[in-house]
Amino acid sequence: MKLILIILLFPFFIFGQKNGSASLAEYMQAQVEINNFSGTVLVTKEGKVLLKKAYGLADYEWNIKNTIDTKFQLASVTKQFTATAILLLIEKKKLSLDDKLSKFLPDYPKADSVTIHMLLSHTSGLAMGFKEIALSSMNKDSAYAEIKKMPYEFSPGTKSGYSNIGYYLLARIIEKVSGEKYAVFLKKNIFDKAGMNNTGVSNNESIVEKKAKAYYHTENGLVHNPYINWEINVGHDGVYSTVEDLALWDKALYGTGILSAQMKKLMFTPYGDENWGYGFIINPFYNHGHQLIAHDGGFFGTMTSFNRFTDDKIFVTVLSNNESFSYIISYGLSAIALGKEVELPYKHHRIEINTSLYDQYVGTYDTITILKTDGKLYFNSTEMELIPESKTKFFRADNNDRTIEFIPDSKGLYNSVILTKGGIKEVIKRSK
Repeated sequence: MKLILIILLFPFFIFGQKNGSASLAEYMQAQVEINNFSGTVLVTKEGKVLLKKAYGLADYEWNIKNTIDTKFQLASVTKQFTATAILLLIEKKKLSLDDKLSKFLPDYPKADSVTIHMLLSHTSGLAMGFKEIALSSMNKDSAYAEIKKMPYEFSPGTKSGYSNIGYYLLARIIEKVSGEKYAVFLKKNIFDKAGMNNTGVSNNESIVEKKAKAYYHTENGLVHNPYINWEINVGHDGVYSTVEDLALWDKALYGTGILSAQMKKLMFTPYGDENWGYGFIINPFYNHGHQLIAHDGGFFGTMTSFNRFTDDKIFVTVLSNNESFSYIISYGLSAIALGKEVELPYKHHRIEINTSLYDQYVGTYDTITILKTDGKLYFNSTEMELIPESKTKFFRADNNDRTIEFIPDSKGLYNSVILTKGGIKEVIKRSK
């Protein structure tokens, strides 16, 4: 209770370099107490476990706790396995990156303009889409017919745009080229080879032992996830796994037992204007040269994060079944593992302040814009309200693990802000 009380009263910092495991555990305990985290977490460095722990409940009705071997839906973390399957087929000379979509799905609109590479790298122009179809009870053929009606977001190959549809089509291509069901191909060629015995592809019939139920937030609190049609919600989603199995997958990606060095180079190269590799995003961490190969996932109650710091040999994965912000949590855990200063989560309380102060804060700071509308302050758009907890510090309405604090200079002008995300602070200045 002492720790909780301190957190409630004011934020404080932990330092990863003091004791990595203790700091990670302290951070996660705060996430549980303050933000009601439910799920499992694994952090390793050079193969050594720094934190491996389960929190919260796998089943709220029966009060069944999550355990380390609890299985969670991975949402879009699935995409890396779809990409791996495509690369395996390329290595077997059964298709190529330059093959057109029309070779496999000739009835798809603009199929002559889309390549396998574009589908893998999110440069196809295909829509993000899928939520309504995934929640429907339609069969595979009907779903495909509906997906074909979705317009392209941009001309194929001209820029980047994240697309679930692209990875759904890749799953169909895997089945057509291999002659096997998507789930069967992944099991034989990826999961079994990596020793991932607790990993598979969901369907609506099979009983999966130790699989967590998922719950999402509404105005009335947590509720059951809706029906999801796993017959068609595949390729971009569908795989379930455990944190330990994902650590086995991380280990496999350092070797060549599944993917050759040539295929991994293709997978881990950033393409387009958003740094998408094949099934991963490739970018530096905190702008300090820590190479990160990662992907997050989220669909209703499922929130997941998979992070490989390949220069530092650090692996961080967070799986949640109650819509906890796994990507924010993994951001904080990663910083601690890298020895950086991190603020613990704390309880935010709204206060009433003179909104005329907001006029001093509005403007553009680096890549963010602060707006004032109808006496309220907003972050980047009028959809993201900033809630005051002091005269100068605000938390985001959607996520109180993200705050912004306006900093006065010697003249009392607000020309810089401190952005905090998952406990990591960054100072950015007002644009000239």
